[in-house]
Amino acid sequence: MSRTEPTGAGRRRPPTIHDVAREAGVSRGTVSRVLNGGHHVSPAALDAVRSAIRRTGYTVNRHARSLITGRSDSVAFLLTEPQERFFEDPNFNVLLRGCTTALAAHDIPLLLMIAGTEAERRRNMRYIAGHVDGVLLVSSHSGDPVAAQLHEAGVPLVACGKPLGQGSKVSYVAADDLGGARDMVRYLYESGRRRIATVSGPLDTPGGVERLAGYRATLAECGLPHDEALVVPGDYSRAGGEAAASLLLERAPDIDAVFVGSDLMAQGVLTALERAGRRVPQDIAVGGFDDSPAALAARPELTTVRQPWDRISAEMVRVLLAQIGGEDPAAVILPTELVRRDSA
Repeated sequence: MSRTEPTGAGRRRPPTIHDVAREAGVSRGTVSRVLNGGHHVSPAALDAVRSAIRRTGYTVNRHARSLITGRSDSVAFLLTEPQERFFEDPNFNVLLRGCTTALAAHDIPLLLMIAGTEAERRRNMRYIAGHVDGVLLVSSHSGDPVAAQLHEAGVPLVACGKPLGQGSKVSYVAADDLGGARDMVRYLYESGRRRIATVSGPLDTPGGVERLAGYRATLAECGLPHDEALVVPGDYSRAGGEAAASLLLERAPDIDAVFVGSDLMAQGVLTALERAGRRVPQDIAVGGFDDSPAALAARPELTTVRQPWDRISAEMVRVLLAQIGGEDPAAVILPTELVRRDSA
């Protein structure tokens, strides 16, 4: 029950941070640290403060806190891809939902921003400075200046995937793209496949580079010859996967497996194989990457590499809030998991 006191004609005043501290049995400073991200607060104190907030009905006066702290208490989810990609690729929606949920635990709203063109990038960069406390950057390409510009402007930043060419200056959270690719290619080899091709992701993205490196390294470990005819870069789209698979069949009609750099592209690969009269997995095995909804929607359902999207989004938020609180940049790489279904 709220411990606020009546004011005026029987009305209760809004609960304050002092009421929360008294209800939780902690200091006002501890409550303040919880409200600003929960850093340097014991788990017991964190639980006590959160329970007290619920019991008292305390809500943050964001405008007043912004005047005191100089913060906006909001975070941007910045996607550097064309708008149509946001609606086509289910990974972006899964990641956005996870980040929104993780931030909600801290009562911080998330702003979705899309910068697929130079004009959109300029507008978003003007807004970000002074309007958000930090940025969750998704789908950074080599040569894309956004990460460097945010870093130079002093805006706390966490990238999804290792930003190419940024070194240790930028925090990031990534799945183990290299290890996941190695697991898939070794699985295809151990199932008896010997002409293993790949449709890689874009080679100006960290995932595209790392997954291709894992493919090549595992072929070498298995004693299979290197053949560039078996490598076709894709663009993480369904249409891109279909076009890449058609090119592979022209170059090397004897392939018996394809490792595809994303589930969405793998759907396109399946379409091309069906059109060519190739049975999956009897004639050609297909392995994807992501374990997105596209993997279950595919026919046959995709054997794939699961990215831990819930952990990725939660870690991105954790690292960003820590950086907003003054901690140094951090790098987190999370393990992947091979998921066996019907396509391989």
